[in-house]
Amino acid sequence: MTTASLLDGFLEALLPLRPRALWAHGSLAGGDYQEGRSDLDLIAVLPGPLGPAHAFRIAALHAGLRRRPLAAKLHCSYLTPAALDDPDRPHLTWAHGRLLRRPVTPVTRRELHDFGRVLYGQPPGGLLPPVPEGQLRDFVVRDQRDFWRPAVDKAPLWRQDVWVDLGLLTFARATVTLRDGRLISKREALAELPALGAPAEVVADIARRRHEDPAPAPADADRIARRAGATRAFLGPAIDALVEGAGAG
Repeated sequence: MTTASLLDGFLEALLPLRPRALWAHGSLAGGDYQEGRSDLDLIAVLPGPLGPAHAFRIAALHAGLRRRPLAAKLHCSYLTPAALDDPDRPHLTWAHGRLLRRPVTPVTRRELHDFGRVLYGQPPGGLLPPVPEGQLRDFVVRDQRDFWRPAVDKAPLWRQDVWVDLGLLTFARATVTLRDGRLISKREALAELPALGAPAEVVADIARRRHEDPAPAPADADRIARRAGATRAFLGPAIDALVEGAGAG
């Protein structure tokens, strides 16, 4: 299996950095991973502290894997034991072919505790602090209110598949988390969308592109424009109601 081969190669390249742990979250851990379509979302815990020399070695590590199949979909955040407590703290991360810094969010942390996949070393429960319910809820509301709601007003974004897919699926996942206190996979989120009032044509489009084999041909310009309009018309008021309801609760 190509995914297993890539993960084996990644771990082999990582071992000289003496990792305490390597974990998978996202679809690979949650059970709806699709090889060639899904990202490989990983967390590595290194002894630290991580200075410029470590950043150079990490970039070189990923560059060395770039010719392997699926390597472009492998994303990894690098944490240290001394910097695990703060969910707002940015960490060195390899994503989309470059090094950047970004936090490991309360949602990711809860995923790791609930169903994270241990690829090497200690399990998340032995290193990562638990995620209080209030912290998880606050993050979910803030993400919908401060990131996704302003994005709805940026019309050109919604002509792209990735924004339609993630916008609707993240909304469905946020709704279930706030309603039931649990995390769900993207496949489960897709099944939730009709009951939440999402446009049937858009939901069907997401399902085809994410799950049909082979994937359907790209949509034409008229269909893309219609899909963007329907998505934005639903998602804006839906996010407003979700955030208002969370505040009222």
